[in-house]
Amino acid sequence: MVQIKTKAIDCQHFINGQFVSSHNNKTFNNINPATEEELGVVAEGGKQEVDYAVAAAKRALDGAWSTKTLQERSQILRKIGDLILERQEELARLESLDTGKPFSLANSIDIPRAAYNFHFFADYITSIGTEAYQQDDQALHYAYRRPVGVVGIIKPWNLPLLLLTWKLAPCLGMGNTAVIKPAEWTPMTATVLMEIIKEAGVPDGVVNLVHGFGSDSAGGAIAEHPNIDAISFIGEPGTGTSIMKAASDSLKKLSYELGGKNPNIIFADADMDEVIDTTIRSSFINQGEVCLCGSRIYVERPAYDEFLEKFVARTKELIVGDPFKDETNVGALISKEHYDRVNSYIDIAREDGGTFLTGGKRPEGLEKGYYLEPTIITGLDRNSRCVSEEIFGPVVTVVPFDMEEEVIMQANDTHYGLSATIWTNDLKRGHRVAHQIEAGIIWVNTWFLRDLRTPFGGMKHSGIGRTGGMHSLDFYTELSNITIKL
Repeated sequence: MVQIKTKAIDCQHFINGQFVSSHNNKTFNNINPATEEELGVVAEGGKQEVDYAVAAAKRALDGAWSTKTLQERSQILRKIGDLILERQEELARLESLDTGKPFSLANSIDIPRAAYNFHFFADYITSIGTEAYQQDDQALHYAYRRPVGVVGIIKPWNLPLLLLTWKLAPCLGMGNTAVIKPAEWTPMTATVLMEIIKEAGVPDGVVNLVHGFGSDSAGGAIAEHPNIDAISFIGEPGTGTSIMKAASDSLKKLSYELGGKNPNIIFADADMDEVIDTTIRSSFINQGEVCLCGSRIYVERPAYDEFLEKFVARTKELIVGDPFKDETNVGALISKEHYDRVNSYIDIAREDGGTFLTGGKRPEGLEKGYYLEPTIITGLDRNSRCVSEEIFGPVVTVVPFDMEEEVIMQANDTHYGLSATIWTNDLKRGHRVAHQIEAGIIWVNTWFLRDLRTPFGGMKHSGIGRTGGMHSLDFYTELSNITIKL
């Protein structure tokens, strides 16, 4: 078992380079989802704290930050990444305490990737060029990039530090300032990141953090604030809709990464051992609380029985429990509210006549904490809410199919369009099916293999715009075309 040396922390706002309490000293409790015990208290901010943070960001945008060269910003980004790695184990423990995910997962993926987000953009921003066109002998046209301004970053709870840094690194790299609202369930690593940012030499006011709640609190104040120029949001579509409405009066620039109900399509000619290894991950990693999880599994009928036999056997081997035990594969769900929501879908599956091959209940011996066994359900109609709606937990449905056209139709039969996985050793079919799937990210014979230069994002109710590489930099800049008459 990992020895927990890092204590949970109380979390204050970070505004203009200082940690501060709410003006009314209002707080809320931070709960450990694995034990249901209080971790600490968090300052609860609202409109006034957001006003202070935006004013600080606005001043910094035109102040010391605006005078930094691209190379200087690159060096600061790299320093932030280095400092994250120096505090890797501490951050991983805090992330595990906040989210209930296994410490081993946070330490091997979440925190190293958070550091790499800064390292990647530190290099990438120094390599970009700009458009230039010569119009015969009449004129020279070239594009000039400038920061978009003050950016509101509203981040989710499932991969708190990883996804915050994925947005913050290019935001800072392009010379913007930021006002961040962490998810109220996971405030700790964002708070520590503010210490790191200050130590790395980011001027006061460039990055600000306001803790609080959603549309009626800090989140709503960010969405509607007239001096915030753009909002980057990761979360669920309902919240995205609320932000869009609140932001409409000031015509803010928006970047959304929303939910997914992602198909995992398995043809009979696929390498079944590789399929099983990856599908265990794509179904149950991080308790299934990943927007890219392949929660709808479609298996070609000749391979259906073999897949189920192997998949169920491997799923039953997964160990659910204490996130700080080395052998734990699946930790606790994020909160009681979310735990009850996931269980409501399990009730729906039972009402709809689903067959539970494994899971569907709290693990024996775990009376405290929001734990749920990895769950595999068959026998559900395509119209069941468990098949069509995002559950965001360790719950998957498995459906057989007979024809390629049939599975493409079922895969696209959703309001979501984030990701998909296709398993086949037929190269032509891999391309052919991928071209017909309505999703922003499509993997063939793999899952969650990322190159940070590539476009990332969803279509339909899964998002607006793309991030990654140049796509990120496009969002965090405004382009002016300058024409010089020759």
